[in-house]
Amino acid sequence: MTAVTTGTPAQAPAVGTGHTRVEGRDKVTGAARYAGEVPFADLAHGWLVLSTVARGRVRALDTEPVLAMPGVIAVLDHRNALRLETDFTGPMGMRPDPTCAVFQHDRVPHRGWPVALVVAETSEQAREAAEALVVHYEQEPHDVEFTGERADAYPLDGHMPAVTEKGDLDAALASSPVVVDAEYTTPEEHHNPMEPHAATARWDGGQLEVIDSNQGVTWVAGTLANLFTLDPASVRVRSEHVGGGFGSKGVRAHQVAAVMAATVLHRPVRVVLTRRQMFSLAGYRSPTAQRVRLGADTAGRLRALEHRAVSATSTVYEFIEPSAGVARVMYDADAHHTANRLVRLDVPTPTFMRAPGEAPGSFALEAALDELAEKCGLDPVELRLRNEPDKGPVSGLPFAGRQLAACLREGARRFGWADRDPRPGVRRDGRWLLGTGTAAASFPAGAAPSTAAATAHPDGTFTVRISAADIGTGARTALTLVAADALQVPPERIRVRIGDSAFGPAMIAGGSMGTRSWSWAVQAAAGDLRERLALGADIPPEGITVRSDTTAAVAALPPAERHSYGAQFAEVAVDTGTGEVRVRRMLGIFTAGRIVNPLTARNQLLGGMIWGISMALHEEAVRDHASGGHVGADLAGYHVATHADVPRIEADWLEDTDPDDPVGIKGIGEVGIVGAAAAIANAVWHATGVRHRDLPIRPDRVLSAAAGAPDA
Repeated sequence: MTAVTTGTPAQAPAVGTGHTRVEGRDKVTGAARYAGEVPFADLAHGWLVLSTVARGRVRALDTEPVLAMPGVIAVLDHRNALRLETDFTGPMGMRPDPTCAVFQHDRVPHRGWPVALVVAETSEQAREAAEALVVHYEQEPHDVEFTGERADAYPLDGHMPAVTEKGDLDAALASSPVVVDAEYTTPEEHHNPMEPHAATARWDGGQLEVIDSNQGVTWVAGTLANLFTLDPASVRVRSEHVGGGFGSKGVRAHQVAAVMAATVLHRPVRVVLTRRQMFSLAGYRSPTAQRVRLGADTAGRLRALEHRAVSATSTVYEFIEPSAGVARVMYDADAHHTANRLVRLDVPTPTFMRAPGEAPGSFALEAALDELAEKCGLDPVELRLRNEPDKGPVSGLPFAGRQLAACLREGARRFGWADRDPRPGVRRDGRWLLGTGTAAASFPAGAAPSTAAATAHPDGTFTVRISAADIGTGARTALTLVAADALQVPPERIRVRIGDSAFGPAMIAGGSMGTRSWSWAVQAAAGDLRERLALGADIPPEGITVRSDTTAAVAALPPAERHSYGAQFAEVAVDTGTGEVRVRRMLGIFTAGRIVNPLTARNQLLGGMIWGISMALHEEAVRDHASGGHVGADLAGYHVATHADVPRIEADWLEDTDPDDPVGIKGIGEVGIVGAAAAIANAVWHATGVRHRDLPIRPDRVLSAAAGAPDA
C-alpha cells in the first residue's frame, strides 16, 4: 500500500495556461489511429450502394453476377437484411433518423438513399462489386425545389418552440418612423470533416464492439442497442481519435450497415464513406429563407422585431434549422415575433452543423441591423449598444454574464473603427473598393449530465475516464488541465482516457456543451478523490477510484440566459470588374467564461471565423432539379476557404464570470462562426454600396450589382 500526495492550493493553476495537445506527437507521427485504420484479423469490407433516383421504389437488384465477382462475400438489401426496431426515443429526446435504419423496405425517398451493402475481402473488391451492382427502380416524380414562399411550409417545435410572439407587431411597425423589411437566403452547406465517416463492427464473446468515428460513444452505443434490440450492456463503442465532426458524426447508415453485416457474417466488417457519399449520408445544413422586419424610432431603438425562417427537411424525418432563434436572445422590442418553419422535400435529412440556427440566423439578423443603422444614420456599433436588452427578450430570465457590449467596444477600439468613414463606396486601393463591417454573436452555454471516474495509482499518477469525444477541439488536453487543478498536481501526472462507452454516460461533443459538461464531471470526481487522499488513504495496487454524476448539480443550476458572446469585425476589398471579394483582415472579441487552454481555444475561435469567410464567399451545395442530386459532390465542386482566402485574422477574449456557475466554462466551438458571415456581408456593402442578401457573395452576384442591379 502506498500513499499518494497531491499539491496545495498555492500551486500554479494549469487551467488558463497554454498547453500543447497531449496527443499531439501521436497525431503528427501517425501513431494515433483513426476509425478506418485500426487493424482486425479476418476483416471484411463493406461498400454502400446508393440510389440513383430521387423518389420511387427498388423493383429488383441483380445480385447474382455481383456475388460471383472475386472476393465478394455477401450483398445485403431490403430482401435479406435484419429487421430493426425504430420506435424509440434516443439521446436528447430525439427519435432516430430512419435513414440509419438501412434496408428495411423498398422505398427510395431521395437520391443517395442506401439500397444495398456489398461485402468483400478487400475494400477494392467491395467497391468494384458495388459499382457493378445493377438496381432497377420504379421511378416517381420528385420535388427538391426549396424556396421561402412555399405554401406547404409549417411550424415545427425542435429544441425550441417554433413560434414566439409578444406585442402587436403590425401596430408597432406602422408607428415606427424607420422600418427595415428584407429577405435573406443561405444555401445548403456541408460539414466535410477531414476524416471521412468510418465504422468497424465485430462480435466477441456475445459483446458487440464498434470502432467508430463519432461525437458521442454512449449516444451511438445506445442507439445501436435499440435498433438491434440488444442489451445495452452488451454494446461497446470506442472512438479514440476523431478527425472532425462539426455535428455530422452521430448515428449514420454506415455504422448500422457494419453491425448488420458483422452479425450476419460472424466476422468483423468495416464500412467507410467516400467523400461523395458523405454528401448524401452525413447530413448537412439546410438552405434557409429568412424575412426580417425591424421597426425603430429615429434614435435607432427597436420597437418591433420579426424574424421568420424557413428551412428544408426530408420526407422521412423532420429536422429543423432554427435560424429565428438567435433573435430571441440578441435584441428586444415591445413587439417581438419569431417563427421557424419547415418544408418537406425529396432530399436527404439535414442535421446539426456548427452553430445550427445561429450561423444562418445571425447573417440575416445582423445584416438587417446594419441596414437599420444605415437608415437611422447611426454607427452600426452604436446601434447595437443602444439595443442591449437587460433580460432575455423572450424568456424574461436574467443574463448570466452578458458582456456583448464590452466585446463591441473593445473590438471597435482594436480594429480602429473610430477612423471609419461611414459613407459606402468611397475608399479605394487601386482597383479595389474597401469596406469594413461588424456583427454581434451569441451561442448558448448549456450543460448536460455526465459521469466520470478518477483513479489514484500507487506510483503517484492519476487516470481520468470519461466518455468524451475529442473531435479536434483539444478536449483531452483541456480535461487534463481541469483534473490537474482539481487534484492539485502537475498535468504530467494525469492521464485522460476518453471515447469509450464502457466509461459510462456523458454528454456528446456538440452544442458547445462538451468541455463544459465533461469538466464539471471530471472536476467533481477528481475533487472527491483528492479529499479522500487528503485523509491519508493508502493506495492498493489496483488504485482508488471515485466516480461522479453531475445530474443533480446540473439540474440545480439557477435558471438564466447563459451564452458565449462575440463581436466580429471585417475589412474587405472588392473588385467590381472581376467580381472578386477578398477579406483583408478580421478581428473577433469574445466572452466565453473561463478559458481552459488559451492555445486550443484561440484555434477554435479562429477556425470558426475562417468558416465564416467560407460561408460568406464560397460554400454552396447546388442540387440539380432534374435528377435530385448534387452538382459537384466533392471538394472540387464544393468550394471552401483555403489558405489563400484567409487574411490577417485575430481572436481574443475578455474576462467573463458567472458566480452561480461552479464550472464557469461556456463553450467556444461555435460562437466563432456566428456573426462572421454578416460582418463580411456588411463590409461588402460598405465597400460597394450594394446589399448582398443571398449567400455566398459570388463574383457573378458582384458583377450583376456593378452592372446596375438595385441589390444583389
